Amino acid sequence: MSNTERFRAYIAAYARKDLAAIDAMLAPDASLRDWNLSVQGKAATLAETAKNFAAVATIDIDILALYASEDAVAGELKIMVDRRDELRVVDVITFSMQGAIVSIRAYLGRAEVARALQAAIDAERSH
Repeated sequence: MSNTERFRAYIAAYARKDLAAIDAMLAPDASLRDWNLSVQGKAATLAETAKNFAAVATIDIDILALYASEDAVAGELKIMVDRRDELRVVDVITFSMQGAIVSIRAYLGRAEVARALQAAIDAERSH
């Protein structure tokens, strides 16, 4: 299986909210970093993924474009959360020589960053 196929398999498992499948894909020292957090280790990565899954009913993901190097794949994604909230995200996933996921880095698009910042400001004002 190529790293591009592994990337697609990860995205499909994420959209299904299939934590067991993702568990099988991760290296023991896997890391996760996105616009809200950074964690190290398989258990922490799975725990954060489980939190994301618990927070939503559905996740639909369209892969708009893929870019591959020797040990990593970047994908431009359109993610629909609960069939109403659209996110534009770039995921960069690095793989070990054995094909396990070593790191997942997720970058939120500009419009989403502005909305998240405004939500944080609004939440702070309400306190």
